[in-house]
Amino acid sequence: MTRDLRKYKRSTDTRLVVGAILLLLIAGLGLIWLIYGFGAAVTGFLCILAAFIPIGLIFISLYGMDWIVKRANPDEHRND
Repeated sequence: MTRDLRKYKRSTDTRLVVGAILLLLIAGLGLIWLIYGFGAAVTGFLCILAAFIPIGLIFISLYGMDWIVKRANPDEHRND
């Protein structure tokens, strides 16, 4: 039985990110809706979406740079 720790780390990181986003959306927006109403929850949702745009752009650019580096130097970097 072999352990692939990179695969385990990748799946754990994915689960943590998905859990954090769901917690933010369900608990955060649910509390806003409960306390302030539907209009405020919609506004909170739009603010969360606006906050994800720069975060997504950063991750896309980092992924793109990693892809370019792996393509430029295939001998120095293993395929993960």
